[in-house]
Amino acid sequence: MKITKNYNEKELILSVEGRIDTITSQELDEEINNELGKFDSLTLDFADLKYISSAGLRVLIATQKKLKAENIPFVIKNVNETVNEIFRMSGFNKILKIE
Repeated sequence: MKITKNYNEKELILSVEGRIDTITSQELDEEINNELGKFDSLTLDFADLKYISSAGLRVLIATQKKLKAENIPFVIKNVNETVNEIFRMSGFNKILKIE
């Protein structure tokens, strides 16, 4: 997994490439937590994400809970069909804001 971090003023955009699985999900969680307090909105760009496991889904739901408590917008963009199917099957497409 490769994470590219970009700031557009106070909006943090994390582009995630590869796979978010049991091994890599902690890295994504740490990357987000290290930036908490530095951004007013968070966008995860999944254009180059090939797969997300249940461990990755847990990171997304935990992130959403943290940010919702702070009224910080959180959106996931550019989801491919494979990852979108995982979101649909898990019901996360109804929980997370996916554009």
